[in-house]
Amino acid sequence: MNNPFTGSGVALVTPFTHEHEIDFPALKKLVQMQLDGGTDFLVVQGTTGESPTLTSDEKRKVLDTVMEVNNGRLKIVFGVGGNNTRAVGETLKSVPSGVDGILSVSPYYNKPIQKGIIEHYKYIASCTDLPIILYNVPGRTGSNVLPETTLTLSEISNIVAMKEASGNMEQIMEIIRQRPEGFGVLSGDDALTMPLIAAGADGVISVVANAFPKRFSEMVHASMKGDLAAARKAHYALLPITKMFFEEGNPGGVKASLAAQTIMTEAMRLPLFPVSEGLRSRIQLETHLLTTTN
Repeated sequence: MNNPFTGSGVALVTPFTHEHEIDFPALKKLVQMQLDGGTDFLVVQGTTGESPTLTSDEKRKVLDTVMEVNNGRLKIVFGVGGNNTRAVGETLKSVPSGVDGILSVSPYYNKPIQKGIIEHYKYIASCTDLPIILYNVPGRTGSNVLPETTLTLSEISNIVAMKEASGNMEQIMEIIRQRPEGFGVLSGDDALTMPLIAAGADGVISVVANAFPKRFSEMVHASMKGDLAAARKAHYALLPITKMFFEEGNPGGVKASLAAQTIMTEAMRLPLFPVSEGLRSRIQLETHLLTTTN
């Protein structure tokens, strides 16, 4: 099975009201913003969507809302991961129709060895026919998925791509160098997207694209076409706010920008908390600059 997820993907945030209930009108506005902005595929309920703080019922309602607004236009990837392998497998068996793929993070907290990571993904891949994107983010999981492990898992027919957020360019390039034909590599770090695509990656699952879908997708598409002059210009225009978005954790920064654009509130569920006033002011200023200039 070849990877069908390329280009500019967005890891959708989950908007909340000031009472910390899901703000469905704001979610619809956000999805429409992506449809209008050139985003290539949508990722629902990844970490950026604050998935650890949503109930199973809430996750399903968020997914249903995204599918309703999307109306079949873009591919939808649903986040289903965890550190209880059997539980992840059971959840995968009940994923609704209309979902085009799964993003599944490497097991976190219990820090499995590489063989355990391999067996985990083998098991969950047997529980669904949907294409699966692996997700390596050592800063959150406490363990790194080594290139040899990724390459071993790439032999499983419905494991189609790796979202790489290790920040290790050498590691990611080793996967690109040795991957089988049809296996995708997606950037999991917004700031590294342009150089990774130049090195052969197939796209990104982005946080920044929530707030600036058109600018970010233009940068991704220029990179993929080999127009590095345009890609560099767009990359460096976005780099300052990209750094701000992660300065005090994700998704606080991007929600501050979306609030400045009157898309949603900055509200997050504990233990996450909105950004400091100083950072908010800097994000608001940079957001204004990016939304009023070409």
